Amino acid sequence: MRGLVAGLESPHPLGPALPALYQEDDVAQRFLSAFDEALAPIVCTLDNLDAYLDPRLAPEDFVAWLGGWVGLSLDENWPEARRRALVADAAGLFRWRGTVRGLAAHLALYVGSVPEISESGGVAWSGVPGQPMPHDDLHLDIVVRVPDPSTLDLARVHAVIVAAKPAHVPHTLRVEVT
Repeated sequence: MRGLVAGLESPHPLGPALPALYQEDDVAQRFLSAFDEALAPIVCTLDNLDAYLDPRLAPEDFVAWLGGWVGLSLDENWPEARRRALVADAAGLFRWRGTVRGLAAHLALYVGSVPEISESGGVAWSGVPGQPMPHDDLHLDIVVRVPDPSTLDLARVHAVIVAAKPAHVPHTLRVEVT
């Protein structure tokens, strides 16, 4: 939450913008100094907006908000560097969504190691709605190797897999100790 910053001076104080009559009035100048103090963080934020929109430079609490912009849910238990990397790589991840390469990259950021993925390959579709898929041998087998499986949130890992794979392809997940 952004708020007042003690001692932060406004780069654009309001007092000098008053008509000359009020520029020498001590009461008016002190009154406006309260607004200068309240507006200084806003002006500084706007002056540095590009840094707020860059996950590598944004304040830590802002990174989760940026992740929400691109549809990511970040685990607050992760180290800050890992959360920043996931948000920074989001565009690249979504460019490869639905492919083995994209799924592997997405899972690697979530689990901390590159998963082993095997797939049946190929594409299947049906031109008639409501009919069974022409090929029922589609599959996606994923093996994740981590030092301590108890630290892994399996529900979140499954959610990442479901979001990153083709919707009609069933998957299996196996977690192994490295």
